[in-house]
Amino acid sequence: MNYNWLAFAAIIALLEWIAVERQVRPLEYFAKPGTILALIIWLWQASGFQGYTLWLGLGLMLSLAGDVILLLPGDPLIPGLVAFLLAHIAYLIGFNASPPPVNLPAFVILLAVFLAVIPIYRGIAAGLHTSGQTSLRLPVLAYAIVISLMLLSALLTLVRPEWQPATALMAGVGALSFFISDSILAWARFVAPLPHGRLIVMVTYHIGQALIVLGCTLHYLA
Repeated sequence: MNYNWLAFAAIIALLEWIAVERQVRPLEYFAKPGTILALIIWLWQASGFQGYTLWLGLGLMLSLAGDVILLLPGDPLIPGLVAFLLAHIAYLIGFNASPPPVNLPAFVILLAVFLAVIPIYRGIAAGLHTSGQTSLRLPVLAYAIVISLMLLSALLTLVRPEWQPATALMAGVGALSFFISDSILAWARFVAPLPHGRLIVMVTYHIGQALIVLGCTLHYLA
């Protein structure tokens, strides 16, 4: 398996992090979508979008669309939200080639995700109320449910017997990183800004995307 495009994605991601931290907007227009585009090319070369890797490809393409939409002038929040919501649905399907396990470890993971998501959503919902953006509560709730299911599906690979520990760990850490990225983004937007918040969002976003795609691809091509 050739990893050149994966390495290229890492280089472009690094440029994006520099652009975000130093507020070099023209570089962002290239590096933000460029990172995901490089991941798409790597996935295509590695898998040809065969089998369940097709859902990974769709997830990346929808993420690319979301990145481009959010770079547009104005405040295209809802179209960007829809693009990433559909991306998470694609990843959710990609994680579930077989029914989820029903056992004690799976229940513990489910409980952990629930306990982590509820306070984060409550804080964001309170921020929406305080800022007078209550019309966004339903879209944000829908997004929170979908990304939580995606995270749960990824973490459940850790207790699926057909998954190797290494690939399951990549997928689980990747989904958790993506979840952290979106949570920080929403918190900074609707509750309170965070120091170096945009940089943290992009670093966790790119690491999450790369690990999800790498872990799932190595699993499905094994």
